[in-house]
Amino acid sequence: MARKKGTKTIKEINRRIKEGKVVVVTADEMAEIVKRKGPTKAAMEVDVVTTGTFAPMCSSGAFINFGHSKPAIKASKVWLNDVPAYAGLAAVDIYIGATEPAEDDPLNRVHPGQFKYGGGHVIQDLVAGKKVALRATAYGTDCYPNRKLNRKITLSDLPYAVLLNPRNAYQNYNCAINLSNKTIYTYMGVLKPRAGNANYSTSGQLSPLLNDPFYLTLGMGTRIFLGGAKGYIIGPGTQHNPNVKRGKTGVPLSPAGNLMVMGDMKEMDPKWIVGVSMVGYGCSLAVGIGVPIPVLNEEMARFTGVSDEELFTQIIDYGNDYPKGTAHSLGLVSYAELKSGTMKFNGKDVPTVPMSSYLRALEIARIVKKWIESGEFLLTEPQVMIPTVKR
Repeated sequence: MARKKGTKTIKEINRRIKEGKVVVVTADEMAEIVKRKGPTKAAMEVDVVTTGTFAPMCSSGAFINFGHSKPAIKASKVWLNDVPAYAGLAAVDIYIGATEPAEDDPLNRVHPGQFKYGGGHVIQDLVAGKKVALRATAYGTDCYPNRKLNRKITLSDLPYAVLLNPRNAYQNYNCAINLSNKTIYTYMGVLKPRAGNANYSTSGQLSPLLNDPFYLTLGMGTRIFLGGAKGYIIGPGTQHNPNVKRGKTGVPLSPAGNLMVMGDMKEMDPKWIVGVSMVGYGCSLAVGIGVPIPVLNEEMARFTGVSDEELFTQIIDYGNDYPKGTAHSLGLVSYAELKSGTMKFNGKDVPTVPMSSYLRALEIARIVKKWIESGEFLLTEPQVMIPTVKR
């Protein structure tokens, strides 16, 4: 039986990459192609669509082995630049989380707290090649007698340093407003009272999971752009929830899928791994992620051809409903409207503020496009697919 025109496999796309014949476009370019030519012709012409996102992603961190000392130590408590790391793994294995504040941070005792330095900043400093103060204490054992360790380390000194982020690249996210009578400080930024502004944090038509809404090409082993290097999807993120209401294009209208990702910190660029201080809320890490989506058929062409005008998210009140755990949608807004700088809400124009950077997301998509076109980045067949919903 003859195969339908426009259908292809990842193996066939990789052969085209090696031969220098691959056709790669960014997600914003694909939106224009599908609008002009339709998904059938687009599937025949395009092999890969590249996506990108760059925004604070709190559920991030790094596994580090800092190497054995002389005499040897079994660290029970560890700090990096006075930021606590989790040491309950093995003798010199630790995990530092992006949202962990420095030990002496006043937090919100002086409100709103500044959260000037935390785990995300440590990770960026290491990736930037800066020296970081390592401090460790231990209770001492016969095989690991050392009870204290103080040293300066750089990324190149570490035997092992891998960024492993439990939950990144959220598929859509809320548009946050504040209907209370006071300014509030949230992970969605500062929200002025009485709907004085609206903040959002998704790159819209460039966002990875908005271009493959049912995760049909993504799974364990998918090669991606992570922090300026080549990384991998290793599974669904810790809050992966595909069972939400979706629009007519199949795209979720609220927070849904997300990814667990990993990559070698020694290959990363501090431009794409940036420590973040969120006033009144805490520390975080802005992460650059780019996912190539293979256009295997007409359906994938249609999915990757969505534009900001077709993508919607829900408006949520973070002043009253969200903190009580009773959040409900106050309406839908398109990413085209959000990116215009204002949106209509209850009859008035509300300024909109992005927490993510569209320009950086576009730069990531273009970098991945260049990698693929030059033959240095091949697509991978997922070993285990990301869980999805029945359609």
